[in-house]
Amino acid sequence: MYILKTIINWGWCPILITAVAVVSCIYGWSIGFVAPVLITILVIGLVVAVMGAREKQLELSSLRLRQLAGYFNRRFMGNSSLSIFAIIDSLVNIEDPKLWVWVRACDIAQRIFNTWCNSFIGRVESDIRTRRFDVYLRTYLNELWLVNSHYFEFIEQFYEVAEKVEIPRETIDQYNRFVMEYNAFAQDFRDNISELKKVAKTEIEPPSVKFAKELSGVK
Repeated sequence: MYILKTIINWGWCPILITAVAVVSCIYGWSIGFVAPVLITILVIGLVVAVMGAREKQLELSSLRLRQLAGYFNRRFMGNSSLSIFAIIDSLVNIEDPKLWVWVRACDIAQRIFNTWCNSFIGRVESDIRTRRFDVYLRTYLNELWLVNSHYFEFIEQFYEVAEKVEIPRETIDQYNRFVMEYNAFAQDFRDNISELKKVAKTEIEPPSVKFAKELSGVK
């Protein structure tokens, strides 16, 4: 069944051209009549092929975007030990009242992020089944970029704090492990944006997805 569907989708043009050519030979149709018909069929076939290729590329980009969004939510949000919020929360043991205020504010932000990301993943999973890739792909790309950009602000904040405050070696190691995985995600996200720009309009540029910086060690 799959092979038959593939032949119908991609092979109808050459089959139809061959059929017209054979019929024209049998009935002795003039080349002046047959040539425009064959050219018309060929042009239609090329247009359909281009549209089909674009739709396939949009589908692949959509699936990739869903995977990226799912990975981000699974590895960097919720109760994951690699969440930047989990790393920030470990600073509560440091005797610094000003730092505690920031940690508590980040804890509130984490709850908002978790709700946002869960809602986002639910909408992506639901809408991708409709296969209307061109309708929602750009919107969800923008939303994933927005979620990640706001998330990255907390990464930068932690880095700035860690440069000023003495933090445990274990927290530094935990953060650096986080950086390795996060930067791998950021590179994949950049690659997905580059691929998407070939088939869909987006103002997002790959370099706008920034890489996190590792900490050198304990001061």
